[in-house]
Amino acid sequence: MTAPQNQQSGRSSSWSRRGVLAGLLAAPALLVAACDGDSGGKGTSGAAGSGGPSGGAGATEGAGAPRTSAARITITPADGSATAPFTRPIRVAVTGGTLSSVSATDAKGRPVAGTLAADGLTWSSTAPLSSGTNYAVAAVATDADALEAAAHAEFATAAPARTFVGHFTPENGATVGVGMPVSINFSRPITNRKAVQDAITVTAEPGVEIVGHWLSSTRLDFRPERYWAKGTVVTLGLRLKDVEGAEGVYGTQSKDVRFTVGRSRTSVADLAAHTLTVTTDGEVTATYPIIGGSPENRTWGGTLVISEQYLQTKMDSQTVGLGDEYNIPDVPHAQRLTSSGTFIHGNYWSPGPAFGAENLSHGCIALRDVKGAGDPGTDGAVFFKGSMVGDVVEVVNSGDKTVNPANGLNGWNMSWAAWKAGSAV
Repeated sequence: MTAPQNQQSGRSSSWSRRGVLAGLLAAPALLVAACDGDSGGKGTSGAAGSGGPSGGAGATEGAGAPRTSAARITITPADGSATAPFTRPIRVAVTGGTLSSVSATDAKGRPVAGTLAADGLTWSSTAPLSSGTNYAVAAVATDADALEAAAHAEFATAAPARTFVGHFTPENGATVGVGMPVSINFSRPITNRKAVQDAITVTAEPGVEIVGHWLSSTRLDFRPERYWAKGTVVTLGLRLKDVEGAEGVYGTQSKDVRFTVGRSRTSVADLAAHTLTVTTDGEVTATYPIIGGSPENRTWGGTLVISEQYLQTKMDSQTVGLGDEYNIPDVPHAQRLTSSGTFIHGNYWSPGPAFGAENLSHGCIALRDVKGAGDPGTDGAVFFKGSMVGDVVEVVNSGDKTVNPANGLNGWNMSWAAWKAGSAV
């Protein structure tokens, strides 16, 4: 009976040794696992949200979980906005931390200027936004434990519901006479004149002082004190996009227009002497016999500027309030001097001896010409060929009052002091 008991005891002792060995072999793995506790590293939240707070809310419970920032970032306009107001700035705010960086760009990657508050809690754009434009904003904030949170938003600004444009003259690339002003006619009445005028520049090379004058709520002209010097290059800069011209009415243009002043040419129409004397670059180059306005329909006096040219045009007295006085379908070589209908033009219907001797017209200045405008040698044809838009015709001894500066491109009929007084800047 003793022997079997000893053998059982021996087998039990052998199994225990194998168990201990297995336990010792497993111990290193347990020790290694015990070393993998909380690493203490920084966590960064990358959630953008929809303009609401973005970030973390303190350390997460449980071993092995990363800690997140307590900073929460809000971006306005909200992410995904499609009709954000372009009249309001971008705003970034944070709670539970301070902003460490903010960047805003338009769709072309151009940065939007902004200012970070001294306390680091807010950032606001300082440059105006553009209507109908996509923007992206990225912000990073840090909490008291130096943990970072990040936010991102993309949005688009709305287009204005009501807009205005400025129709300008002369056209880009034009060559004009020395009397040509820069004239801008707006499609809607302007009440914020200073804002609109501030958004328009007119410069010249060689340089000269140029001043704008509001002739009405829809018209703004620019000119120097005296006629342009020949060869001057004038540049008109329109930066009207998103400028509020009247309440809720915004401009749409952003462009540059450049034109050149050609040779210097002025003409004097003396209606007492019945002559038109042309001076080109300081020398008298032609004298023509003319017909001016009759005593019943005198020609406006003063400085008039050619604004349009027609090889032939129709003239109907009903369009200028003179009833059935005339209706001529083919007036040759006509050049407009006023908006109200004053022209200097060729005339084939008046008797030849009247030129240089009588004033018979309904207010226009007439030169000898032929029906059909087909003879290049007539006075009307020669004067027309040598003229250009912006040339000056000074009317003297007409017996009538000086033309209104707003009647055509005739702002020269205002003193320099009076002209400057009509500027909004």
